[in-house]
Amino acid sequence: MKRTAVKKVVLAYSGGLDTSVILKWLLETYGCQVVAFCADLGQGEDLQAVKKKALTVGASKAYVEDLRETFVKDHVFPMLRGCAVYEGTYLLGTSIARPLIAKRQMEIAAREGADAVSHGSTGKGNDQVRFELTYQALDPTVKIIAPWREWTMRSRRELIEYAEKHGIPVTATKAKPYSTDPNLFHVSYEGGILEDPWSAPPDEIFQLTVSPEKAPDKPREVVIEYAQGDPVAVDGKKMSPATLLAHLNKLGGEHGIGRVDLVENRYVGMKSRGVYETPGGTILHVAHRGLESLTLDREVLHLRDSLIPRYAELIYYGYWYAPEREMLQVAIDEAQKDVTGTVRVKLYKGSCSVTGRKSERSLYRLDIATFEEDDVYRQKDAEGFIRLNALRLAIRTQRRKKKV
Repeated sequence: MKRTAVKKVVLAYSGGLDTSVILKWLLETYGCQVVAFCADLGQGEDLQAVKKKALTVGASKAYVEDLRETFVKDHVFPMLRGCAVYEGTYLLGTSIARPLIAKRQMEIAAREGADAVSHGSTGKGNDQVRFELTYQALDPTVKIIAPWREWTMRSRRELIEYAEKHGIPVTATKAKPYSTDPNLFHVSYEGGILEDPWSAPPDEIFQLTVSPEKAPDKPREVVIEYAQGDPVAVDGKKMSPATLLAHLNKLGGEHGIGRVDLVENRYVGMKSRGVYETPGGTILHVAHRGLESLTLDREVLHLRDSLIPRYAELIYYGYWYAPEREMLQVAIDEAQKDVTGTVRVKLYKGSCSVTGRKSERSLYRLDIATFEEDDVYRQKDAEGFIRLNALRLAIRTQRRKKKV
């Protein structure tokens, strides 16, 4: 296959097996300069060691940038405002990270005068779509190199052999039972021993959460304050977005909150088994919905909820920078203007439930909702309301009887 000439490429680099092999392969195959870019999204690794490794493998320059605050503030929080859940279960922790990485990668490519970008996603997964939709949304003329769709290697066993042959230090082994992808919002696990959907994930794989069975016997209550749909404080303490999420990850992890095991439908057409843990995100999702129940108009809430599957699908597929996602976000954020108040949630052995909510923007009226005596709601009015709503049902029944 004839390859386009490339002088300099910016590679989305994690320091793992795939991208380390890709870095070397780009040097050998294209004979170009490779600039490595690693985004700190709270994965908890020694990223200076990752930078050093990139330079050792052959990168002409390596960037490591702390994007934790913008990741949570500008990506995770907007997604949580939309209550995005893919296929009713997945809180989209991997999906929401890719557009930010790709956007910053493109900015570095412009700064470096690079004529191409590259990523380590396979030709079977969703991430290739998420990266490349972002690249092309920002600059449709950019050259994209996707090694997994070009080279002859077809397995990570072959990648390990390539790394050994070229003296690339990697921690992966041929016997590694699964792959992980952590960030500040979640950790995902897939592949290897998890590819059998009948086999339960072994408890030792989990990094953020204890097993619910081993969680404390005493529940923990957490109070979260919101302003226009975004959490701003926990237990009375104001925190930045990234700090707040990290804090709730710790609390939720201690109580086994946020484990998910599902078989999901990938955008490329196949089903895939994924295991996730999202402790802080689960707490925020539950708390946010609890406050919305108090502050959102019924029809606004129902309309927004009808849009959740589509909104979540757009994020999962990689259309963060598409006009339809941006349009939905404007509508979602408009609805969030009154989602201000305080929510109390209880964490207990894997469960997270709302036990209290209050807001100065509340639509809940005790004088109307009470079952005690009141002077506001005229119960007799309900008779006409019911008769009018039942009119079409009565007419339908009368028509049927005439046919008998």
